[in-house]
Amino acid sequence: MKNLSKSIFLMAFSIVTLSQGQVVEDFQPSSANQPGREYPKVNSERRVRVQISAPDANYVQLDIGAVKYDLVKDENGVWTGESAPQDEGFHYYQLNIDGASVPDPGSLYFYGAGRWGSGVEIPAHDQEFYALKNVPHGQVREHIYFSEIDNAMRRCFVYTPPCYELKPEKRYPVLYLQHGGGENETGWSAQGKANLIMDNLIAEGKAKPFIIVMDNGTWRMPERSRPADGGERPRGPWPPTGWADGFMNILTKDIIPMIDANYRTIANQQNRAMAGLSMGAMQTRVITLANSDIFSHVGMFSGGSISIEDIENNPDFMNNVNLLFISFGSTEVESGRYNMGTDPALNVEELKKRGLNAHYYVSPGTAHEWQTWRRSLYQFAPLLFQE
Repeated sequence: MKNLSKSIFLMAFSIVTLSQGQVVEDFQPSSANQPGREYPKVNSERRVRVQISAPDANYVQLDIGAVKYDLVKDENGVWTGESAPQDEGFHYYQLNIDGASVPDPGSLYFYGAGRWGSGVEIPAHDQEFYALKNVPHGQVREHIYFSEIDNAMRRCFVYTPPCYELKPEKRYPVLYLQHGGGENETGWSAQGKANLIMDNLIAEGKAKPFIIVMDNGTWRMPERSRPADGGERPRGPWPPTGWADGFMNILTKDIIPMIDANYRTIANQQNRAMAGLSMGAMQTRVITLANSDIFSHVGMFSGGSISIEDIENNPDFMNNVNLLFISFGSTEVESGRYNMGTDPALNVEELKKRGLNAHYYVSPGTAHEWQTWRRSLYQFAPLLFQE
């Protein structure tokens, strides 16, 4: 009977496999797994295979890339299945067990989509630039502080370069680097591997050492502006006017003074940068346009661009800013979804004609995802704080 049950499981698993196309059986554990966990696995086709014991469940699915894939149950109550090929890089995912979305106990947990959940790494052809290597490494410090503006305790993470501890007399420029919507201050070091990207760039002599500050810029719509359940969002510009003011005040009045007081920074506009991805890019646009006397280097990844109209409304930006960097994934460029109503490539060209040091980068073969943003930081960092 046991052999018969196993045969039925293998037959069902084969049917699912065939429906997805022939699967190459060279799966290896993901680098984002919890120690000693075999699943999730990834194969050379970039498929993700998961497995979980849930003997009392009626159905289990793998939910990744906004698609759900049915898993197959064996005679021991173990469910197994895999996805279609995924893009290279990091992906959030979850398991759906009888309608409940839960993290996979096999993976490490990452904060995204407003919760702690599972993540998987699809090996990328260019992953060397964020690989953990035998080079000097900086530190990522958890810094807890009180915000006068927020009237609350807050937390940021601060990357200090490898030479920070070795040269106590040296001071450093600072990049304020923001996450996207649904993520938090852990994103750039955990999912983005910003510290490893910088360690490798510095070791290769491709970037100047600088400090990176990663804080929580999560924005919530004011209660008075929130639509009722099922209703439409308020009419008018989106995001609404003033949406970034809260974090702008915390950044300029709490975070920057706190960092300058506690770290060996070069505390002036020429040695201060701001960048972000998606929502963080949108915040960067609003904050740096309004505060070009504070920031001299600006990076926006997958979240619009600076237009001629923006410059005309904020004329000091052209005179104060030394560098503007705009980037997208190639799939984002094709969809135009994150352009924010303008043409980023055209905006960059127009600003270059007016004399601004502006750069435009497109990550090949990626969408609105961490591989786009890792590559963007890799391209952006060497341009910062140059003579």
